[in-house]
Amino acid sequence: MTPATETATTGPATDHPRRNRLLAGLVAALLANPLAAQDMAPGVPAAAPGLVLELNEIARADPDSCRLTVVAVNHLPQALSRAAWQIAIFDDKGAVTALPVLDFGALMAGKTKVALFDIPGTDCSRIGRIVVNDVAECRAEDGSDRRDDCLGGLATRNRSGIEFGL
Repeated sequence: MTPATETATTGPATDHPRRNRLLAGLVAALLANPLAAQDMAPGVPAAAPGLVLELNEIARADPDSCRLTVVAVNHLPQALSRAAWQIAIFDDKGAVTALPVLDFGALMAGKTKVALFDIPGTDCSRIGRIVVNDVAECRAEDGSDRRDDCLGGLATRNRSGIEFGL
């Protein structure tokens, strides 16, 4: 026998038949259900977020305001009759300059909605970062309060040059 063959047949793993059966069972289960393997992988989210807000673009709207293009995606199983988030806008020195509410109105389940928000008195080039500060309102069509879904289940994405997140 070569040393490589000996290691493969007589190492510590072969000394524990019960551990071998458990390991074989786990490998078989993961091969049968690849999604379970993904859920167990470090750094991989267990499920898709319920809602996504994407800061898509920032542009000057007129001499005295900045226009935010924001995309909202509702991955929740139910529609929302109103979804609105308060954001905090920080200048390039770190001071909060505005706390506007981004009101998307109704968000259908499984739907993507794009909205434009003009922020008066704001110079786009002076914005340092934008943070989702709180949920202003989040209601399902049946009237139930869904604030936990709208903040706890919220993920952010960013396509602008400005830092954006929770």
